[in-house]
Amino acid sequence: MTSDELKKNIDTIEETYEFFLAYAAQGVSGTGTGISGELTGYLSRADQALAAFEGGIGDAAQENDAEAMAAMDLVLQRDASDTRAALKLVMAQPSISSQLIDNLNASIHFRALLTDLFLVDEALKATLASSE
Repeated sequence: MTSDELKKNIDTIEETYEFFLAYAAQGVSGTGTGISGELTGYLSRADQALAAFEGGIGDAAQENDAEAMAAMDLVLQRDASDTRAALKLVMAQPSISSQLIDNLNASIHFRALLTDLFLVDEALKATLASSE
């Protein structure tokens, strides 16, 4: 994964989380038929970003301490995989309630992933700043 791809995937996960917060606040019952196109789009993009994180951040971490970043990359991969499993469960539902999305957002897996991404993003920014 390049630095640009990493940034794009981080942005995708952050945007999805924010959309999920708004969706959860709507009070959608989930008893209707189907899933809105907007929700489907966010779920699909998040799934793709999580799949990319499962493969590791690779080249995006080149400038950092190799051992420290390799260890963090393993954590990120695991948390992405766990989050993706929860996301896939949600995606498999015939309709998606606000409560279901709220539970996904509140899951420890999604929260851990977000924290991982914030940490990695800041570490990479710090590395870039110190090399200038």
